[in-house]
Amino acid sequence: MTKKKKRDFKHWVGKAHLVLGLASGLIVLLMAVTGCLFAFQEEITNAIRHDVMYVTPGKEQLPATVIWQKTQDALGPDMPLNSITLFNDPEMAVHSYAYKFNEGGFWYFTNLEYYYSVYTNPYTGEVLAMYDEGHNFFNVVKMLHWSLLISHPVGQQIIGWATFIFVAMLISGIILWWPKNKAARKQRLWFQWKDTTKWRRKNYDLHNILGFYASSVGLVLALTGMVWAFTWFQSTVYVVASLSITPPVPLVVKSTIAHADKDKAFNLAAVAVQQKYPEADYYSIGKPADSTAAIGMHVNLVKGTYYKHHHAYFDQYTGKFLAEENYKDDNMGEKVIGANYDIHVGAILGLPGKILAFTASLICSILPVTGFLIWRGRNKKTPKTTPVKK
Repeated sequence: MTKKKKRDFKHWVGKAHLVLGLASGLIVLLMAVTGCLFAFQEEITNAIRHDVMYVTPGKEQLPATVIWQKTQDALGPDMPLNSITLFNDPEMAVHSYAYKFNEGGFWYFTNLEYYYSVYTNPYTGEVLAMYDEGHNFFNVVKMLHWSLLISHPVGQQIIGWATFIFVAMLISGIILWWPKNKAARKQRLWFQWKDTTKWRRKNYDLHNILGFYASSVGLVLALTGMVWAFTWFQSTVYVVASLSITPPVPLVVKSTIAHADKDKAFNLAAVAVQQKYPEADYYSIGKPADSTAAIGMHVNLVKGTYYKHHHAYFDQYTGKFLAEENYKDDNMGEKVIGANYDIHVGAILGLPGKILAFTASLICSILPVTGFLIWRGRNKKTPKTTPVKK
């Protein structure tokens, strides 16, 4: 009788790794591929639109309300502007957005009514270009990555739980990779292929070695993705980072209703915010939602990222500064949540960070394929036969 092999901890980890991989492989593959495609969207878009993003500086920029109106005239009355973005760089065109998404439809394109961005010369008011962002390639890729183009909350839940499973797979993969001694560990850190090495061995090494090197960055990408997918996970991250279970108190700012020139107040606020934050990259300004709301402005401090920003509020009737939410005053939980996007896409480390995120996403897209081939190969092994003696 043959002695039955003892099933140790790694055996059951391997079983879990296999089952989880088969259950989420297709979603993980899609997420990784779309992550790769989206990694350099800003650099590619800026290169394509370079000629309309930059202008020849004039003597003086037009008032913000004039730029707003000229941009709105180009869009037409059926697509009201949501915001305009003014840059500190005198060579940058004003970038404006008009968008509207309906509710009730199941798919992204069903709910999309319009989503346009417009580039306007701030010195002449000339509209340089208008883009349909709703059907833009990179935006469609982003929505695939975000929710499989599903507008219903189930879309993000599918993505979220697939990501949760992927985290478990990465952790179990590290456990399976980890050797018992240093000598064996060295053999698992690089490829040792020969001319006689078969494709199954090469596929196995691709899955294990590349998977190990990408696992740490892959975990960061997956965990930051879960921050958006699950409210409970975002709350957990906030509590751990801030060491407090008390959520931040939202700032409520109101304008004092008065009979005044709102356009003048809007222009005064646009000038005041640039004077107050001369170090900023850009200022995104929206019109007040109602008669008591303030003029809200998003002040972005670092080019190419979003995590360092202020919010400034001005009276819509006088243009007077009312309040601010300063990045420096945020607790660590707010800062971590605010930096989630930049961490997820690697932008927080600049171009090297994006390259790192792209490489990790590329490897993660390989893992479901190589893993499936390993499983398929093991289940299709030809049984060895012993020749019959005559």
